[in-house]
Amino acid sequence: MKYLVLALVLAGAFAPAQSNAQVKIDMSKITCGEVLAMPADDQSDFAAFFSGWFAQKNNRTFVDVGLFEKNVVSVMDWCKSNKSESLMAGLQRAYEKK
Repeated sequence: MKYLVLALVLAGAFAPAQSNAQVKIDMSKITCGEVLAMPADDQSDFAAFFSGWFAQKNNRTFVDVGLFEKNVVSVMDWCKSNKSESLMAGLQRAYEKK
């Protein structure tokens, strides 16, 4: 009996997982309304992730924490009046103006 249990445990440990946990998200299609609907903690995590992702797309290799916080407030204010716009479109417009 012990050998059967051991064999089942080992088989389960080495068997490939049957689920696919990966999800693809098109960051350019996320709207301001979707971001505003997130809980506050998720919004701050998403802002940090999106800021890094956007910086990489624009070949920026530095982090300015003060500027990041100012930009988050600015983008969230813009989003409140542009809920159907994609977040990426708003960021791209702001980036091009600089």
